Amino acid sequence: MAKKGKMEMYLVASKAKGSIRGGGCNCASDALDALNGVVGWYIEQACKRAKSNGRKTVRAHDFHVM
Repeated sequence: MAKKGKMEMYLVASKAKGSIRGGGCNCASDALDALNGVVGWYIEQACKRAKSNGRKTVRAHDFHVM
């Protein structure tokens, strides 16, 4: 992940905006940055969980944090 400043974009903006619009809502200019931040956080957590289990491979169940 990028350090300080702008975070790397993990989303396909047109797809995310399309899903938001498909839900009957408009997409604010800062919405994708916030969603991207959540995705980045999930990736960090999944990496930590994999490492704590002695793995270098992130698996689907590493994203289940709840």
